[in-house]
Amino acid sequence: MRYLILTDIHANLEGLTTCLIDARERGYDETLVLGDIVGYGPDPNAVIEVIRDLKPKAIVRGNHDKVALGMNQAEGFHAAARAAAHWMLESLTDQNREWLVALPMGPTIVDGEIEICHGAPFDEDAYIFDELDARHAFESATAPVCFYGHTHFAVVFRMVKDLLEIVSPPDGDTALTIDPQSRYLVNPGSVGQPRDGDPRAAYAIYDTETKRLDLIRLPYPLEITQEKMLKVGLPDPLARRLALGR
Repeated sequence: MRYLILTDIHANLEGLTTCLIDARERGYDETLVLGDIVGYGPDPNAVIEVIRDLKPKAIVRGNHDKVALGMNQAEGFHAAARAAAHWMLESLTDQNREWLVALPMGPTIVDGEIEICHGAPFDEDAYIFDELDARHAFESATAPVCFYGHTHFAVVFRMVKDLLEIVSPPDGDTALTIDPQSRYLVNPGSVGQPRDGDPRAAYAIYDTETKRLDLIRLPYPLEITQEKMLKVGLPDPLARRLALGR
């Protein structure tokens, strides 16, 4: 089974479209979505409709998706993110808002060997940034390979017995072979809001038969997304940061 893995799309239709075109050329069987489908970006309804049409095998909600439950879910957001959440809430169709509300919280087990979550296996809103976070996540994870998002950083943590290793993808695409004797935490990076210093859209494909994991980065027409954001009145800093990958 070849899984297409998408996370942190953040209503960025151009980033999502670019990833899907590339993924279709590479080939995949099913889709896994790790949350934050909306928030920040200018196309929440269009992006939701694309994701719905993909009919993901498994999907979990992200913290920005939970804003569909009400603006009280945006507590703790910085001012620009809160403004974007308010705009998103007013822009959603009733059908798409109901769809977001119905998204399940993570973690979710897929085929007994993959776990997906938005933040961490122990808390859907927690961040996995460093070794301490990763060790806590490994303690909670129940599958050999756990895919997560939320940080917008493409990274792989590998646990071999008690030894924790960090695999940071290089500037280009990365292909890894998953060792059946090891455990993994994998963040594919953000489709629509990368924050690891690389503004290119990010996604992953994992082949459960060959155990090959591809972490992929793609340039996309982010200036179109920026223009859309400014046109609908989203905060300027949110538009500018797309070009910085921060």
